[in-house]
Amino acid sequence: MAALKYSRQRESIKNYLCSREDHPTADMVYTDIRREFPNISLGTVYRNLSLLVETGEIRKITMDGADRFDAKTTPHHHFTCRKCGCVLDVMAPVENLAETVDEAWEYGDVEGCRIEFYGICSRCKKILNEA
Repeated sequence: MAALKYSRQRESIKNYLCSREDHPTADMVYTDIRREFPNISLGTVYRNLSLLVETGEIRKITMDGADRFDAKTTPHHHFTCRKCGCVLDVMAPVENLAETVDEAWEYGDVEGCRIEFYGICSRCKKILNEA
């Protein structure tokens, strides 16, 4: 892919994602980026998010509901709260799982894996316990 022309809006979107740990949706990015760029369109945000995913600068997380975006590109998994819908990083290693399955599985080549955890986050659990 040819080098992309520099874009202040794209750089701002990337910096915004780097400052967040909650894996925002495109709509959340749009709402917050409009504070800096009042005339930015939702389409521009979507195009820039797609470009950042294509270049490997961010990750798109496809789960139930809207796609979310993550600036952390190192291998890791995610936890989704069933109550509030927040998505959190799970940095616990699942060492060599893809390689182990690839060695034991005869039906094709495993290239990677994605593990999704779900349950109740600590904030929602605290609220439930106080009720």
